[in-house]
Amino acid sequence: MTAPQVSQSHAHEPVIVPVALAERAYDIVIGRGAVATLGARIKALRPNAKVVIVTDATVGKHHLAAVEDILKSAGIAHSAIVVAPGESSKNYATFETVCEAIIAARIERNDLVVALGGGVIGDLAGFASASVRRGLDFVQVPTSLLAQVDSSVGGKTGINSRQGKNLVGAFHQPILVIADTAMLDTLSPREFRAGYGEVAKYGLLGDADFFAWLETNWRDVHAGGPAREHAIAVSCRAKAAIVARDERETGDRALLNLGHTFGHAFEAGAGYSQRLLHGEAVALGCVLAFEFSERHGLVGGNSVARVRSHLADAGLPTKVSDVEGGVPDVDRLMDLIAQDKKVKRGKLTFILARGIGEAFVADDVDPADVRTFLAEKIA
Repeated sequence: MTAPQVSQSHAHEPVIVPVALAERAYDIVIGRGAVATLGARIKALRPNAKVVIVTDATVGKHHLAAVEDILKSAGIAHSAIVVAPGESSKNYATFETVCEAIIAARIERNDLVVALGGGVIGDLAGFASASVRRGLDFVQVPTSLLAQVDSSVGGKTGINSRQGKNLVGAFHQPILVIADTAMLDTLSPREFRAGYGEVAKYGLLGDADFFAWLETNWRDVHAGGPAREHAIAVSCRAKAAIVARDERETGDRALLNLGHTFGHAFEAGAGYSQRLLHGEAVALGCVLAFEFSERHGLVGGNSVARVRSHLADAGLPTKVSDVEGGVPDVDRLMDLIAQDKKVKRGKLTFILARGIGEAFVADDVDPADVRTFLAEKIA
C-alpha cells in the first residue's frame, strides 16, 4: 500500500531503492543532486575502471560538463560519445557508431559505460554495453522522468527495427542507477508530461492507492519537490519488485507493458517522431486498454472515466484524435500489433484490467475484437 503522505523531513537525502537480482543486484539512487555521488559510487563498485559516457547533443549541452567534472574530481579517466537526440538514434547505424567508438576508446571488460540521457540513450548505450566485448558493465544516469521511473531500471536494452519498436536488443542489467531529480528541471513541460504517463501506469497496473494519491497530488509532482521524489520512488519500487520476480518477462513483468501494445503501434505509426512521444503513446494506450477491458465486461463503475479524466487533466492524449497528424489505418495498426514482442505463436497478448490497480495478462485476445475496437476508435 502506498503511504498517502509525503515525508519532507529527509527530502535532501537520497532514497535508495534496491533491485534484488542476486549477483546482478544493484541500487537506484533517487534525489536532488544525487549525481554528485557518481564518482565515489563508481570507485566503490569498480576501482580503477575507465569510463566512457554515451549521451546525446541536447542532454550533453545541459549535463555532460558537470558529469565529466564529477568523474575528474574522483580521479576517473573518461571520454564521451555524443549522438543525435531523439528516437531516430535507436537504429542500426547509430548502434554501430556507438560500439565502434567504445572500442576505439580502449574500453575493456573491467571498465564502464555511463548512459547519460533519457530512454533512447539508456536503451542504445545499454545494448552497446551488452554487445561490445560480449558484455561491459554500465551505469544508468537517466535525465528524463520517463527514464528515471521506467527504462533505466530492469535491464531492457535495444534499438528499433523498421518493423517495430525495441525488436532488436538484449536483457543487460546496469550495476547502478542514479536518478538525480534536479536534472528534470531542464525538461520541456511536454517531455515531463510524457514521463508522467509512465508514473500513472504504475498506479493503474497494481496500486490503486498510488493512483488515487496521484489524482490529488499530480500538480505537486509536476511542480517538483518532495511529491516528485515520492512519485519517482514509488514507481521505482514497483518496477524493482516486478523485475526481481520476473527478470526476463516470462510472467508478471509483462504487466509493465500496460498501455504499450496499443501505444507502440501508434508510436510506430507516427514514425517515432515528435508527433507522439513514448509516454504520450503509453497514456493513450492505457486509456484504450481500460476501454477495451470495459467493452468485455471486465471493468465496471467509474474506473474508465477516472483513468481518462486524470490523464487528460495531466495534459496527456486520451483519444486517437489527440494524435497530431492522425494515425495509420486499422490494417497498418494491426500489422504493427502483430509484431509486438508479447505475441506468442500468432496469438495476441494484451495487458487488460479488472479495475484501477488490477491489471492482468490476457494471452489469447481475439484479433478480430481488437480490429473492430480500433476501427471504432479511429472513426
